Amino acid sequence: MATTETLSRRSAGNAGGEASTPPPAPTRRKRRRPSTGQLAAWGFLAPLIVYLLVFYAYPLYRNIELSLHDYTVRSFVQGGAAFVGFDNYVSVFTDPTFGPALLHTALFTVISIIFQFSIGMGLAVFFHQHFKLSATLRALFLVPWLLPLIVSASTWAWMLNSESGIVNSVIEGLGGQQVNWLTSPQWALTSVIIANIWIGIPFNLVILYSGLQNIPNDLYEAAALDGANGWQKFWRITFPLLRPVSAITILLGLIYTLKVFDIIWIMTRGGPADSSTTLATWSYQMAFGTALPDFSPAAAVGNVLIIIALIFGFLYIAAQRRQEKNS
Repeated sequence: MATTETLSRRSAGNAGGEASTPPPAPTRRKRRRPSTGQLAAWGFLAPLIVYLLVFYAYPLYRNIELSLHDYTVRSFVQGGAAFVGFDNYVSVFTDPTFGPALLHTALFTVISIIFQFSIGMGLAVFFHQHFKLSATLRALFLVPWLLPLIVSASTWAWMLNSESGIVNSVIEGLGGQQVNWLTSPQWALTSVIIANIWIGIPFNLVILYSGLQNIPNDLYEAAALDGANGWQKFWRITFPLLRPVSAITILLGLIYTLKVFDIIWIMTRGGPADSSTTLATWSYQMAFGTALPDFSPAAAVGNVLIIIALIFGFLYIAAQRRQEKNS
């Protein structure tokens, strides 16, 4: 009986005290383990991240830090450079060399890209006809791109030499007058632009030719049936469909041309009288071309070049997004 009463009391207590019953313990969510595919993806991505951090992010950070301090040869080795903020940028922007160097950089870049792209486009369309020996001739056009830049620049310096250059020999043979290509302030910048155009044409040829391979031949056949000539086919079919490839070709050419140093330095060293000095050669000259190097202003000039390249990169991305929305 006692047992029955005890059980009845317990059941009654449980029935009347449901509110005092402790809530069940929350179940712990099991952490999702990354799948094999995710681990493999991160494994392939890790070397790229390490490469970008070591060879891009860290040098960029060091260059920015270098431009914000007053580094000398001693402080560059031993440390302890004084923090000067943006004083190096102010000294660069107010330097009399900055304006001409910026103008020369703009002229060198714009003129080079216009001629490189135009000639590369014409050659790409020409070789797209697939005539006999087209592959062999196209391969020969790649030679300037494959040669080391020091070889190409030295060759052009010899060809444009005022006294013994082959270019002046041809001009004088045709009855013209000798031109001081590398020693005249009027012709020095033109000389390095000509050499840079010659070196950059193969790059444009290769990229644009690969883009032409993706245009269906059916479009050209349909245009021919409608009576379109070669010029109309180019402007109505080839050029519009090559617009994405053309945009990335121009962007890469612009970024490369902005930082061209070796061609100009080997041919003219930025002279005479700074007539062919660009921001790249000016930065090198301040850092390594004087007895008392100015590392910090040179780094500031380098950062200016990086900012210019980033601006054009963002403009390209914005244009691509706008084109995707419109399409």
